[in-house]
Amino acid sequence: MKKIYLFISLLLATASLYAQQSRIITPFDDSWLFYKGDATGAEQTAFNDKAWRKLSVPHDWSIEGPYDQANPTSRGGGYLPAGIGWYRKQFTLGKTYASKNVTVEFDGVMANSDVWVNGHHLGKRPYGYISFIYDLTPYISYDKPNVIAVKADNSLQTASRYYTGAGIYRHVRLVAYNTVHFAPWSVYVKSPVATVAKATVQIQAQVVNSTKVAGEYKVTTTVLDAAGKTVSTAGSAKTVAAGQTVDFSFDAQVANPKLWNLDEPYLYTAVTRIAKGSEIIDEVKTPVGIREAKFEAATGFWLNGQNIKIKGVCLHHDGGAVGAAVPLSVWEQRFKLLKQAGVNGIRTAHNPVAPEFLDLCDRMGFVVMDETFDTWTASKPGAAKGYNLYFTEWWERDTRDMVMRDRNHPSIVLYSVGNEIHDSLKDSVGFKKYRDQQNLIHKLDPGRPVTMALFRPNVSGVYANGFADMMDVVGQNYRENELIAAHEAHPNWKVIGTENTHVLSMWLALRDKPYMAGQFLWTGIDYLGEAAWPETTNNQGLFTRTGEWKQQGLQRQSWWSEKPVVHMVRKSDNDGAGNWVADWTPVDFGTYDNAKVQVYSNCDEVELFLNGKSQGIKPKPADDSPRDWDLTFEKGSLKAVGRNKGKEVAVEEFKSAGAPAKILLTATQDKLTHNFDDASIVKVSIVDAEGNVCANADNMVKFSISGSGILQAVDNGDIISHEQYQGTEHKAFQGKCIAIVKAGAGSGTATLKVSVAGLPEASIALQITK
Repeated sequence: MKKIYLFISLLLATASLYAQQSRIITPFDDSWLFYKGDATGAEQTAFNDKAWRKLSVPHDWSIEGPYDQANPTSRGGGYLPAGIGWYRKQFTLGKTYASKNVTVEFDGVMANSDVWVNGHHLGKRPYGYISFIYDLTPYISYDKPNVIAVKADNSLQTASRYYTGAGIYRHVRLVAYNTVHFAPWSVYVKSPVATVAKATVQIQAQVVNSTKVAGEYKVTTTVLDAAGKTVSTAGSAKTVAAGQTVDFSFDAQVANPKLWNLDEPYLYTAVTRIAKGSEIIDEVKTPVGIREAKFEAATGFWLNGQNIKIKGVCLHHDGGAVGAAVPLSVWEQRFKLLKQAGVNGIRTAHNPVAPEFLDLCDRMGFVVMDETFDTWTASKPGAAKGYNLYFTEWWERDTRDMVMRDRNHPSIVLYSVGNEIHDSLKDSVGFKKYRDQQNLIHKLDPGRPVTMALFRPNVSGVYANGFADMMDVVGQNYRENELIAAHEAHPNWKVIGTENTHVLSMWLALRDKPYMAGQFLWTGIDYLGEAAWPETTNNQGLFTRTGEWKQQGLQRQSWWSEKPVVHMVRKSDNDGAGNWVADWTPVDFGTYDNAKVQVYSNCDEVELFLNGKSQGIKPKPADDSPRDWDLTFEKGSLKAVGRNKGKEVAVEEFKSAGAPAKILLTATQDKLTHNFDDASIVKVSIVDAEGNVCANADNMVKFSISGSGILQAVDNGDIISHEQYQGTEHKAFQGKCIAIVKAGAGSGTATLKVSVAGLPEASIALQITK
C-alpha cells in the first residue's frame, strides 16, 4: 500500500511539474518607474523615463500626502491629493514564453486606467476597484525588452464619498499559458451537496482552443485535502474545435468531508487540468470550502445546518497609514481584533476588494457580503463625478469580472449590487436596473443570493411597490423597526440589516427577532475620508485605524463574544461630560471628582472596586444595557470583576498613571520576509514607572531603523492629525502610536529604535529572512 501511495505521489508531482511548465505565473510588482503628474508620450517605448522614481507596486501615492483642506478630494477623500500618475516597467521574456499566450493581470488600478505595451493601447477601465486582464501576445517581443505603461487618472473630483487611493495600488502578475487553455476565471468549483456524510463538488470550466486544429481534450479535477492527500478525482472529455471555447462540467464525490465553518474554516484544493493524451496542457488550483449556506424567511441564516446570526461589520478598503496599498498582514491583524470582538461577517463596503482579502476571509472563517457599487446612474453628495458617470456603459462588465473572480470563495454567502442607491426605484426603469444585475449574478454564480442596501425604503416606496419582492434577501440600512415591520407584513421575505449603528436598540433587533439573519455595523475599523475638516477620518469604527479598542468595540464584545467579558469606561470630563475613555487617569486630577462609569459585560454579575473597596454588585440586565456607577473619583485602582454562577470569570483593572517614565514596544510579528504582504505593526506605548499607559501623553515620538528593515509608515489614530504617515516622527495620541515595518534589502536583523525626549530610548529587533 505504501508503494502505491508513493507511486501516486510521484505521478502527481510529475504532472504538477509539467503543469507548471504549461502555465507560468510571474509576480510583476517589482522594478516600476513612477511619475506623479501627466507625461505626454509616456506610453511610447522610447520615452525618456530616467528621472522617474523607482518603486514596487502595490503603491498608493495619494497617502503620501500632504493633507490640505484645499485638495479637490475634499471630505470624501480625506483631503489627500488626487491627480494623474504614470507607471512604466521594462521587462524581457525568455524563449519559454515564445510559444505561449501572455497576459497581464491587474488586481486594481485607481482610477480611469489606461494600459499600453510597446506603444499599443490595451484598454481602459474607469472603475478603480475592479480586477482586469489584458492579452499582451500580439504586441510583445521575445528577443528584446518590452515596455508596459500605465496611466492612472483620478483628477476628476469629487469622485468618492470615502478614500480611494491613487495608482497601481494592488498586485500585478504575468500569466502565460498554452494556446489551449482555461479561459480566465472560468474554473468554477462549488459544493451543491454538503453534509458531514458526503459532498458533491461540482466543477465547471471553459476550455479555449486558439489553435487552427481541433482536438480531443480531457479536463480532470483532483480534490486534495489540507495535507495534500487525494480524496476525489473526476473528469470529462470533449472535442474542442479550432478557434472555439467549450464548456466542461462534472461532479466529484467526497466522502465524510470536513465542512468549512466559522470556527474551523477547512479548505480543500481542487487541481483542475487540461490534458491531451498524457500531456498536461494547463492547470488551475482552486481553494475549496465545502459548506451549505442558506437564508430562510422565518429563521435567518444557516451554515451547515446550524442557525447562526451574522454579526458583521462594514469595511472600507484602506488600511489607515498605508492607504489603499494594504499589506495582507495589516488585514490579518485587523481580522484578529474583529474576531476578538465577536465579529463573524464582513461587508465589502462599497466595492470589490483585493482577491487576497477574500482569501483571508476564507482562511480565518468570516462570511462575506460581496458588494459591487456605491452608485448607479444617480450621483451622491461628495461624489458627483464618480462611478455614476460610467455605470451605464460598464456595470455589466464590472459585475461579471467581480463575480467570476470571486465566486469560488466559500466565505461569500451574499452579493450586494448597491449601497443606498439614489436612482428612482419606483418605475420599470429602476426595476430593470436591479433585475438585470441580479439576473447576471444568478447566471454566473447560481445558488448564491443577491441583495442591496436599501435607502429609506418607506420613503422610496420599495416595500409597497413590488421592488423588494424581487430581492433574494431584503437588505436595509438603519431604521431597523421599518425592516421588522416590513417582514411582519411579508413573512415570506428573507431579511438582513446591511448597515447598522452601535446603539443598543439595533443589537436587540438582531438578538430578539429570529428572522433577522444578521447585521453589518457601520463600521468595523475607522477609515480615511468621509469626515469634515479638521477631521480626516471617519471614527465610527469598533477600532481606531491603528487597532486600538474603542468604547463601542468594548461594548460590542460584551454582546457578541462567546467568552466572558468585562470592560470599564468612564466619561473623560467631570460630572459626565466628554467622551467615553477606558482608563483611570483624568487630564486634571484636581478638577475631576464625579466619575460616571459604565461596565460592559456578558457575565451574570459584576462587582466594582475602587481602591479595594466594593462599590456594589449589579446583575446582568435583561436588555444587555450597560451597568452604571456614579463614583467620587479617587486616584489609584478601579477594578471590575465578572462572575458566572458565583465564580470569577473575567477581570479588568485600571490604575491611575503617573508621569511618563519609559517606552514599551510590542510587535505583531518578529519575523519578516521579502514580501509586500508581510509587515509588522510595532505599537509604541508611553508608560509610567509601573507600566501603566500614560493616557494623556502626546509627546513627539522619533523613529530610526537600521539593518534590513524599512519604516513603511507611522500613525497614532488621531482623526484630526494632519501629520504625514511616511516619515520618521509622529506625536503620540492617548499615550500610543505605531510604526509599520517591512523587510528591506538583504536579510538579518532590523532594529527599530524609538525615542521620546526625556525618556530612555527603546528598541525592538525583527528578523528578516529571504
